[in-house]
Amino acid sequence: MGNWVVNHWFSVLFLAVWLGLNVFLFVDAFLKYEKADRYYYTRKILGSTLACARASALCLNFNSMLILLPVCRSLLSFLRGTCSFCSRTLRKQLDHNLTFHKLVAYMICLHTAIHIIAHLFNFDRYSRSRQATDGSLASILSSLSHDEKKGGSWLNPIQFRNTTVEYVTFTSIAGLTGVIMTIALILMVTSATEFIRRSYFEVFWYTHHLFIFYILGLGIHGIGGIVRGQTEESINEGHPHKCAEYFEMWDDHDCRCRRPEFEGQPPESWKWILAPVILYICERILRFYRSQQKVVITKVVMHPSKVLELQMNKRGFSMEVGQYIFVNCPSISPLEWHPFTLTSAPEEDFFSIHIRAAGDWTENLIRAFEQQYSPIPRIEVDGPFGTASEDVFQYEVAVLVGAGIGVTPFASILKSIWYKFQCADHNLKTKKIYFYWICRETGAFSWFNDLLTSLEQEMEELGKVGFLNYRLFLTGWDSNIVGHAALNFDKATDIVTGLKQKTSFGRPMWDNEFSTIATSHPKSVVGVFLCGPRTLAKSLRKCCHRYSSLDPRKVQFYFNKENF
Repeated sequence: MGNWVVNHWFSVLFLAVWLGLNVFLFVDAFLKYEKADRYYYTRKILGSTLACARASALCLNFNSMLILLPVCRSLLSFLRGTCSFCSRTLRKQLDHNLTFHKLVAYMICLHTAIHIIAHLFNFDRYSRSRQATDGSLASILSSLSHDEKKGGSWLNPIQFRNTTVEYVTFTSIAGLTGVIMTIALILMVTSATEFIRRSYFEVFWYTHHLFIFYILGLGIHGIGGIVRGQTEESINEGHPHKCAEYFEMWDDHDCRCRRPEFEGQPPESWKWILAPVILYICERILRFYRSQQKVVITKVVMHPSKVLELQMNKRGFSMEVGQYIFVNCPSISPLEWHPFTLTSAPEEDFFSIHIRAAGDWTENLIRAFEQQYSPIPRIEVDGPFGTASEDVFQYEVAVLVGAGIGVTPFASILKSIWYKFQCADHNLKTKKIYFYWICRETGAFSWFNDLLTSLEQEMEELGKVGFLNYRLFLTGWDSNIVGHAALNFDKATDIVTGLKQKTSFGRPMWDNEFSTIATSHPKSVVGVFLCGPRTLAKSLRKCCHRYSSLDPRKVQFYFNKENF
C-alpha cells in the first residue's frame, strides 16, 4: 500500500479534488434550491426533487466542461513538450488523459440519471397539481392561465388539464433536447466498451461523434426556462413565507399579499462549455490543416503474419521516440482515422508505421497495398502526438515490454539508441535497457529482426554488450518447435530468430525479472513501459508497486502504459 501511494499520490490528489468539486457543487446547488425564498412556491409543487434536478444539472455542466479537454491531443502534446523540465510526477498525469475522460463520462452518466429521475417526478407532480381541483396552494399556482403567461406569472409548464407529460416532453425545448442528449449519451457509452472498440472500431468511431448533438443540446437545453422562481419585485411586495397561507385572498383588493410573479432562469450551460468547445474546434482545425498536407509513401514492405510497413515523408514532419499518428485512407473510408505508433527514429529521414490486420479497415488497407497493378492508395496523416514512451531516456534504467505488434513504440526507441551510439551521444542519461518481446507466433519476430541484429553488432563493436538486455518469448508453440530448438541449443544463434539471444518458450516470470532488476540497480529510478493488453498491464503495475522501495534514495519503479 505504501509503494502504491508513493507512485500515485498526485493522481489520487487530483481525483480527490475533482470528486470534491462535484460534491461541493451538488450540495451547494441543492441547498440553494431547497432553501431559497425565490423557489418557495416552486417547492410547493415539486418538493425536494426540484433541488435534486438542479444540483445534478450543475454537476452535468461542470463535467461537460471537462469532457473534451482530455481528448485535445495537440494540446496535450504541447503541454508534454512544455513540461519536459517538470517533475516526472506531473508529466505522468498527461498519460492518464483517456482514463480521466472515461471517469468524467461516468460522472456525466450518473448525474444524467439523477437529473432524469428527478424530472420524471417533477413532471408527474406538475401534471397532478394541474389536474387537482381541491383548491390547494399547488393547484392555485398551477392554474395560472395561459393569458397570464404573457405577463410572466405562470409557474407550471403544463397549461391545460388534458395536456400529457409526453406532449410537454416532446414539444418543449428542454424536453426534446433532453431526449436527444440522453439517446446520444447512451449510444456513446455503450459503443465505447472494450469489446466494441477492439472488435468493431468503426461502430465506436461513428457513434462517438454523436457528442456534437450532446454538446449542441446542452447549449440550448435551458432556453425554455421551465424551472421558474419568484421575481425579486414580487418577493419584495409579498414575502412567500408570509403570503403563502393567504393564497385564497390573493385576488382581494383588501389583502396586502398579491398574486406572485414568476420568471424562468436564463440558460447557463453554454457558459460552462463555451471555452472548451472553442478550444476543441481550434484543435480540430489545426488537425485538419495538418492532415491535408501531402504524404509521400517512399517504401511498402509486407512482413509475415499480415503486417504492413509503410515508410513515408511529409513536409515539416518532426517526431520524438514513441509517438503515434492518426492515419486515414480516403479510398477505404473518408471519415475513419486510426492510431498507429511510429516505428521510425527521429534521426531517420522518413517516418514509418507497422499495421497488423486486426479488423475490416486494416484488412482492406493491407489488401489495397498488396494489389501490384493498382495505384498506391492515398494516405492522410495527422500528428504526431505524444505518449508516455517519450520519457524513456529520462530514466537511468528502462524496462520495455511489448506484446505482439505492441513492440512498435520500442522499435522507435531501439532505432534511436542505435543512432545515438553511431553519433557517440554523450548526453544519453539511460545506462541500461531491458527489453521483453512477447509473441504468439515465430513469424512476428522477423518484423524487427534486422534491427536487433544491428544493435547486437553495434554494441559489441563499442564494447557496450551489457547496455541492452533483450528477451524474446514465444507463447504459441508446439512440441516440434521446442524439440527443434532443444536439438540446436548449442548453436551460436537462435534457431527461431537467428539472433544470438535464445528464444524462451512461455511467458516471463515477472517477479523473478523485477527482483533481478531491483538487485542489480539498488539505487536507480527504473521506468517500466508497456504497449500491450490490460491483463499484462495489471501484472506489471503490481510488480512496480511491490519492488519499489519506500526509501526514495533506493530503487523506484515507475509504470507507464501506451494509451491511444
